[in-house]
Amino acid sequence: MSAFRRGIARLALLALAGAATAAQAGEPYPWPGGRKAAVSLAYDDAVPSQLDHAIPALDRYGLKGSFYLTLASDTLRTRKREWAAAARNGHELGNHTLFHACSASLPDRGWVVPHRNLDTTTIAQMVDQVRLANAMLAMLDGRTERTMTVPCGDTQASDGNYVDAVASEFVAIKLGQGGVIDDMAAIDLAAVPVDVPAGVTGDQLIARVEQAARQGTMVSFTFHGIGGDHLAVSREAHEQLLRYLAAHPDDYWVAPFIDIMKYVASHRSGAPTPTR
Repeated sequence: MSAFRRGIARLALLALAGAATAAQAGEPYPWPGGRKAAVSLAYDDAVPSQLDHAIPALDRYGLKGSFYLTLASDTLRTRKREWAAAARNGHELGNHTLFHACSASLPDRGWVVPHRNLDTTTIAQMVDQVRLANAMLAMLDGRTERTMTVPCGDTQASDGNYVDAVASEFVAIKLGQGGVIDDMAAIDLAAVPVDVPAGVTGDQLIARVEQAARQGTMVSFTFHGIGGDHLAVSREAHEQLLRYLAAHPDDYWVAPFIDIMKYVASHRSGAPTPTR
């Protein structure tokens, strides 16, 4: 073969290799059952409307959510049995610390009370809070594996980053904003970004889900109030989203956040993964 032909052949092989690499990079993430995306429906702060509206709606559609409980919330004192029942029914109970400490020095934080100011709380104090919250949650659901949502997304205690000190105790941690994941291979299980919807329509929520399907990744919602309480989404918008997800079970894997993160971690390690 002439040098010219050898050069042409080499270029052709390089082009084929490049095409194969591009095709591999564009392959959808292998979600269970060949679904297009995963959807995490999570709810923070243990507010009453979650027990009154969110859990009954999820149960009507056969969907499972993740509830991140601030253990000092009133509903843990007055409605503890309902949280335990939700866990028995397959909903996840996650750690949102004891007192929801946030940084009072950041903008629009006038609502942070002095005794729950992260700026004046040490790493050691936050570690104690997080571990005690895990122990209290275990008394509710009997589980030993847990995920966490960082209150306000604030990580800096008075003497440094407290989340780093507890990260090893969780399957995954939600931290930061940006609910539709761009690249599942690059996701940091100790800092999974979330979408925090408030005052949005059902169509807007569904659009986020459809974006995740187009990208072949996942969307991680973190709601607060449903039809009441703070940072609220209306019951109608929430219901519209659930109805859409229940109508497309072959497209979306709706599961507790802990199950999705365990699947992602297992897929990375090459270990067997669930297929439900």
